[in-house]
Formats: sequence, structure tokens, C-alpha cells
Amino acid sequence: MASHTFLSFSSPPRLLVSPPSTPRSPFVGVSLNLHRPQSVSFSASKKSLTVVSAAKKAVAVLKGNSDVEGVVTLTQDDSGPTKVSVRITGLTPGPHGFHLHEFGDTTNGCISTGPHFNPNNMTHGAPEDEIRHAGDLGNIIANADGVAETTLVDNQIPLTGPNSVVGRAFVVHELKDDLGKGGHELSLTTGNAGGRLACGVVGLTPL
Repeated sequence: MASHTFLSFSSPPRLLVSPPSTPRSPFVGVSLNLHRPQSVSFSASKKSLTVVSAAKKAVAVLKGNSDVEGVVTLTQDDSGPTKVSVRITGLTPGPHGFHLHEFGDTTNGCISTGPHFNPNNMTHGAPEDEIRHAGDLGNIIANADGVAETTLVDNQIPLTGPNSVVGRAFVVHELKDDLGKGGHELSLTTGNAGGRLACGVVGLTPL
């Protein structure tokens, strides 16, 4: 008689259902976290602004083959006009042409300083004229003791920029500058101011 195996269950069979798995993103290795938008606040901090002065100063010491000598001091604030303080001694009393020349070269005395500084290619004139050399500073007047002391203010002789006068030279002349109005053949180039008594190269100096 064939043998039979019977299985008996003490309790009714149960259906086991696995919990649903979390869907995977098809982009492997990419994790996305979405959060509720949060408010962002910006606080502007107050910073102090320090303005550095752009004042500049230069000096020229004038000497020549005669007893004439002096000092010219230039100061300029930012891009404003240049203040020129002049003190020259040993002059004959009266007016003397006073100019800024193109070169700071004194290898051959004051002759090698070249012509008046003239970046705009104008003819010679007075400091207040529209048509003038930048280096046309008119006349300084020596008193009975031969001392010329004056202060000039001019817009065409800056201490910085393409037309900077640093490295150029001041020259004091023997005669009065006719300011381009004397009718002489040299009036429109030199003001017929005669020889060069003393000169000095402009160099920057501490304030």
C-alpha cells in the first residue's frame, strides 16, 4: 500500500505581502531634496569711506651763470589749478619774463631747456590769453633790492597727466616779456624777453 504524506496547518494560511519599495530615480547618484522656500534677509552694513587727498607738490631751484638764483614751489590739489610761489634774488629792478620751458636739460646751461612748454602748438601770449604757450607765465617784478617775490595761479601747468610740468624747467629772463604784443620778430615765440639768467628743473617733493 502506497505511503502518503499529509501536511497539516495549525492556523489558516496567510498571504505575505512585502511593503512597497520606494521608487528609484532613473538618475543614479542624484539626490533631490525639496524644501519649503525660506525667506532670506540681507543687512547692509555701513562702511566708512576714506577720501585720500590727491594734493601734490613740486619744487625747482633756479641757478645760472650770474648772481641770479631762486626757488619756485608748485602745489596742486586734485585736478585743480596749480599755485606757483616764486622768490628770485639778484635781479635788476623791474619786470623780467618768467616761463616754463619744455626740457629739464641743463647740460648746456639754460639754453638746453629748449623753447617754452607749448603742447597745444599756440603762439606766445599772456597768461590770461586764450592763445598762449602753456609755459607763458608773464613777468615777475623785482624790487629795488633785486628781489622778485610773487604767487601765480595757472590752469595749464599741472603736476600730473600728459602735460605734467614735472621734469621741465623754469627760466627767468633778462628783459620784460612783451606778452606777444610788442611787434618784434620774437614777440610771438619768446615775448622778446632777452637772455636766460637762471633756470631750474621741476621735481616732486613731499607735501
